[in-house]
Amino acid sequence: MYPLAVLVHVPDVAKGLEWYKKAFPGAVPVYHPDFDFTALDLNGFSLEIVQADEKVGTGKSGTVVYWSVDNLSVALARFKELGACLYRGPMDIEGGLSMCQVEDPFGNLIGLRGKITQKIIQE
Repeated sequence: MYPLAVLVHVPDVAKGLEWYKKAFPGAVPVYHPDFDFTALDLNGFSLEIVQADEKVGTGKSGTVVYWSVDNLSVALARFKELGACLYRGPMDIEGGLSMCQVEDPFGNLIGLRGKITQKIIQE
């Protein structure tokens, strides 16, 4: 068993897809015509931006997927430029790495893990 996809629930799929394409510039959009659905492929892992509904809304209420980044300082600065806000951390973890969470413009959390190369000011 291995992770295959993560669904990110947003109130507006077009806006969410646009934002996540910028947030993950290495992602390749893959259109599925039978379902009129576009997913973002990250080296075989599917980032699926889907419509929030009454069963699964937007926001931070549990699971957070963490993404490995080469430079946590640079990644955090880039997410902030795109409109994300630092939500938690950064905090030191094993192996000389640090981790933090950012909140996307739709209220969802994105975890980042990597080395810090410059001091990060917590909000």
